Amino acid sequence: MGTRSALAAGFCAALLATGLAAPAASAAPQRDPGWRLTDTGTDARFRGLAAVSRDTAWVAGAKGTVLRTRDGGRTWRNVSPPGAEGLEFRDVEAFDARRAVVLAIGEGEASRVLRTEDGGATWTETFRNPDPRAFYDCMTFFDTRSGLALSDPVDGRYRVLATGDGGRSWRVLPSDGMPAAQPGEAAFAAGGQCLTGSGRHAWIATGGAATARVLHSADRGRTWSVADAPIPAGDPARGVFALAFRGRHGLAVGGDYRTGRPSPHAAAVSRDGGTAWTPSRTPPPAYRSGVAWLPHTRAAALAVGPTGTDLTTDGGRRWRTVDDGSYDTVDCAPDGGCWASGEKGRVARLSRR
Repeated sequence: MGTRSALAAGFCAALLATGLAAPAASAAPQRDPGWRLTDTGTDARFRGLAAVSRDTAWVAGAKGTVLRTRDGGRTWRNVSPPGAEGLEFRDVEAFDARRAVVLAIGEGEASRVLRTEDGGATWTETFRNPDPRAFYDCMTFFDTRSGLALSDPVDGRYRVLATGDGGRSWRVLPSDGMPAAQPGEAAFAAGGQCLTGSGRHAWIATGGAATARVLHSADRGRTWSVADAPIPAGDPARGVFALAFRGRHGLAVGGDYRTGRPSPHAAAVSRDGGTAWTPSRTPPPAYRSGVAWLPHTRAAALAVGPTGTDLTTDGGRRWRTVDDGSYDTVDCAPDGGCWASGEKGRVARLSRR
């Protein structure tokens, strides 16, 4: 058995122990997974997270901070780009322990993309937004070469950047295949998951307008269709904040990000690639800003937010809270390594309790 297969088998065994992999009726009572906090040595808020494996992960956040671990979170190395203290990183996409791309948000030139090929020892700025009307929120990669970055609407349509060389260069895609945005509509730069991609498909999460929506592209961003999402909107602070897809099975989470505001119906499910969405029967009890499928399970996923973590084992129909810690985003690697990050330097790895 190869290393990758051994890791996958070990993770499946762990999931059986926690009850997430549909155990037999005679199995022991379910034990929920739990987060194991790591010591990052900083108080920066990490809304950007990339899970490479159970051992390797990258986080990016406030004050231009980028950290990387290669030992499962026992130690973190500060690999922040020099002179980036004034930047607000909200997304990081990593291909391995050496190659990563980070996105800084903000109006005009505050929106930037930087890339490293040597584990953060050096960084190259590969995009600086020249348009004061654009504000980039998040990005996604389909593979190690092709990816997209998303800006809030410019001239009434979302603006999309594309790269075909791993983030070394970027170009603005034509907007003629993009549906018109609603008045006040935008994407939320809350946890790097307002844009997600798989294969040739990409999805955009929106909010801030009369209706929360999910946009879908089947050709890597050239043309888009749009569907309403049954997550409350009608306010600049409400809408869909994060998406996760496994094939045609999609999960959407969001709500109202303001502290103390109720967020009923904060999750929805699609089974047709995002064409139609239905509310979760039992949604998370509050706003959630990140969501990820658990690898090597039939229908298990995690959603996170400032007030806790929720687990579904039936594909998003029902969620239940399993942790009350504050996290902004969550990501899982193919080998089963799942990570979460958030405020005050919080980064954790999923483990059995």
